[in-house]
Amino acid sequence: MDRKVAIIGAGVSGLTCGIVFAERGYRTAIFAKEIGQQTTSGAAAAVWFPYDAEPAKKVIPWALATYKALADLARMPAGGVSMIELRQFSRTGEIQIPDWAISLGASAITSPPSVMSSGVETSLALVPSPFASGFSLRVPLTDTTIYLDYLATRFRKAAGEIHANVHFENLEDMDSKSDLVINCAGIGSRGLVRDHALEPHRGQVAIVPRIEDLSCAIVCDDYPLMYAIPRTNDCVFGGTNEISDNLAADPTTTSRIVAECSRVLNINKPRVIAERVGLRPFRKSGVRLEWDRLRDGRTVIHNYGHGGAGFTLSWGCAREVIDLAAHAATTP
Repeated sequence: MDRKVAIIGAGVSGLTCGIVFAERGYRTAIFAKEIGQQTTSGAAAAVWFPYDAEPAKKVIPWALATYKALADLARMPAGGVSMIELRQFSRTGEIQIPDWAISLGASAITSPPSVMSSGVETSLALVPSPFASGFSLRVPLTDTTIYLDYLATRFRKAAGEIHANVHFENLEDMDSKSDLVINCAGIGSRGLVRDHALEPHRGQVAIVPRIEDLSCAIVCDDYPLMYAIPRTNDCVFGGTNEISDNLAADPTTTSRIVAECSRVLNINKPRVIAERVGLRPFRKSGVRLEWDRLRDGRTVIHNYGHGGAGFTLSWGCAREVIDLAAHAATTP
């Protein structure tokens, strides 16, 4: 395959697109200011769930396609993907189980709250006392401390190249030798393509040691947003979702996050190993996944605006990107 592909952005969307193209024989290179754990993807809890992304009619099919891809990868432990029980709760009343969740085997958690004798409640039958109702389903969990390296290694094995510390003012700055440009710049697309529909939805998390007996992910989207996501070597406590560009971790916010998660889990407050902040690229007009032409005639495919669902949509969107590339190649 002689066609040369340049991808802007080395988060989960850029890396996944890179793999899809490189493994099909395209000469593919990724260019990014930050890579690995320095990306927004590195700050994500990364449990599969179509959160903070629109429109649903497109997001859900992409999410379900990614679910299958990640479930397949979960059979390879070295990749950092595992299947985990997700318990989604509501503070305000009876939770509605979405149709897509029912199709994946979701079931209601209907028993009343109970007092835990010690440690973290692990029985499916119980609703923690801060909540009114919930549902449970098994979903993929991607441990970003492992999975992002897995993606980068897989991409390089397919002869892909990753170039760090690269910044572009606009898409036309990309090397003219690239036949196809793919924009996976996330929140960076605000400046790169002057997309004012993008909003930085700031997410702050606290990384704490593994919580004994916590074998499921616990999430509540009601205010205050909280989630506790167990990973291989630690646990992610979250979180926030506010419109802000501030990438500095706020100690007061960290204290609130740890206090709320500890209250829900009925444990003593753990020590904080690290604090992370990422800007979810939420796009008010919906995920942008479409092709266009640059001024010099080259094809560009935009793949950004995934909000809090970058990992959740990654494989579904990447496969649509390569389909769009094939379509654009045959369109005058």
